[in-house]
Amino acid sequence: MADGLSVFLVEDEALIRMMMVDMVEELGHHVVAEADNVRDASAFAMTAQYDFAILDINLKGLYVDPVADLIERRGKPFMFATGYGPELLPSLLRRRPILRKPISLDQLKIMIDALFPDAIAKTPH
Repeated sequence: MADGLSVFLVEDEALIRMMMVDMVEELGHHVVAEADNVRDASAFAMTAQYDFAILDINLKGLYVDPVADLIERRGKPFMFATGYGPELLPSLLRRRPILRKPISLDQLKIMIDALFPDAIAKTPH
């Protein structure tokens, strides 16, 4: 396995998803699965091998909470990435970390470091 953490990324906007993949890789981690809709994300949530997930809250008009539930059942950590506030999340998911869009590399690093304090990550340039 490569150094760093493996990431499952769920984001429906292609440009944002590509930008986030670049940021994850710049921090020394790698994206192992990507999805842009609830159906595909649900399948990956249950079958892909990843250390944690980053989930956009709104996927083409559908909320991502069914995917979050599946990830939670597997015992995997995850964070949300959104321009929305936590009030749109079911109350049980509001305790999860939220990355506010637009997402910065420093903000992403802080969130990953909080989830995995012992992980090896590169310092952003």
